[in-house]
Amino acid sequence: MNVRAMDADAARERADSRVEHSVGALVSRARAAQREFEFAGQHVLDTAADAAAWAIMEPARNRRLAELAVHSTGLGNVDDKFRKNYRKTLGLLRDLRGQKTTGVIARDAASGIVEIARAVGVVAAITPSTNPAATPVNKIINALKCGNAVIVAPSPKGYSSCALLIEFIHAQFAKAGLSADLVQMLPAPISKAATAELMREADLVVATGSQANVRMAYASGTPAFGVGAGNVASIVTASADLRDAAHKIASSKTFDNATSCSSENSIVIEDAVYVPTLRELAACGGVLLNDAQKARLQAAMWVDGKLSGQCTARSAAAIARVAGLDDIAARQPAFLMVEETGAGADYPFSGEKLAPVLTVYRADTFNAASDIVRRIYAYMGAGHSVGLHSSDPEQAVLLGSSLPVARVIVNQAHCFATGGNFDNGLPFSLSMGCGTWGRNNFSENLNFRHYLNITRVAYPIEERIPETENLLGDFFRRYGR
Repeated sequence: MNVRAMDADAARERADSRVEHSVGALVSRARAAQREFEFAGQHVLDTAADAAAWAIMEPARNRRLAELAVHSTGLGNVDDKFRKNYRKTLGLLRDLRGQKTTGVIARDAASGIVEIARAVGVVAAITPSTNPAATPVNKIINALKCGNAVIVAPSPKGYSSCALLIEFIHAQFAKAGLSADLVQMLPAPISKAATAELMREADLVVATGSQANVRMAYASGTPAFGVGAGNVASIVTASADLRDAAHKIASSKTFDNATSCSSENSIVIEDAVYVPTLRELAACGGVLLNDAQKARLQAAMWVDGKLSGQCTARSAAAIARVAGLDDIAARQPAFLMVEETGAGADYPFSGEKLAPVLTVYRADTFNAASDIVRRIYAYMGAGHSVGLHSSDPEQAVLLGSSLPVARVIVNQAHCFATGGNFDNGLPFSLSMGCGTWGRNNFSENLNFRHYLNITRVAYPIEERIPETENLLGDFFRRYGR
């Protein structure tokens, strides 16, 4: 080995040692604080969760966080981030209200089982640039509610927003006499090495964001919850209330410039209502591009096969200007629409766009619409969710029984409903499990139960041994012994 290579290896070893020491110090402080906090009682756990919630919900702080998020990441818009920070946190507090997360939480005399809630320890929270305040605080509140400490690994672009959020949380903690070491973050500059080391040293990893981060979490050797890729499609059937469907699709597609993984990327419209649905979408500010305009938009949005940062989470008018569609931009569209027939790598508009650009498909029947969604999800988005606008409730059950999705969202604005809303029963969350379809180990909205261990005490009960005939009699009658 030459001297230059030896020097490079030595430099890498020193850098690795510094990372391990820096992350190790954070984890050590978190463990010390968590050991005391875990057994402080439900009231203290609830106080910590409430303190973190109020840190972001208070209007002046919320506004600062929303403004900083847009300024530092260039993604989304301030007013929508302000609403998201507030509503998602308010909904989470509703879900947590009265939930017991420490000590004995259930007793079943019939089975002789007593359940005891136990903290997992130190949680590594991996968070994205698209929601640099709302996602971290959601994970922090859930973790604190269950007696854990949290160390956040924000995206580099989201670092300043996360740092300000944690500053606000620490100020609330000081008023309540809580240790600041319960909520920490990796120091700048954020690196893959530091994030990987945090994952290795933590007790649980909860990863939201890029699939690269999710794969790194699963490969860390630490138990991990990671989310799948988004690429939501919604079906509009002939029985739908078209005006209502269009308004909900438009509000979902445009919210925070489509930064949400739950924002519709495609809609599949039954042929019988195709033209009137497009008319209703146009009334909501959508502009349908012709083939030439679509080609220019595609060239702007995908460079060397990858989504361009110039278009991600920008307004529809800004995207149109990037694509050289100045006449479209001048109309100040709420969102852009393109017609498509295929799905897969050769049809980039069939994938996730993270922009107010909606791909429109036409289907002869409901079954044909379902098949189109299946083809889209075979390319991208399997496991996440599907939207349905229809007056036939059984169609939702059919989709849930046949498509590779963990959620079917019926007659709702998808990006608000999927992560929980005040008019449905899903838990409020910014991290949606996509099941094995999306290479995840859970298929529900990430919630406080995922931040708990449960110890079960088994007491003896009266022995009850069933008769073989009672269990296998039907099998024997049909097929013999």
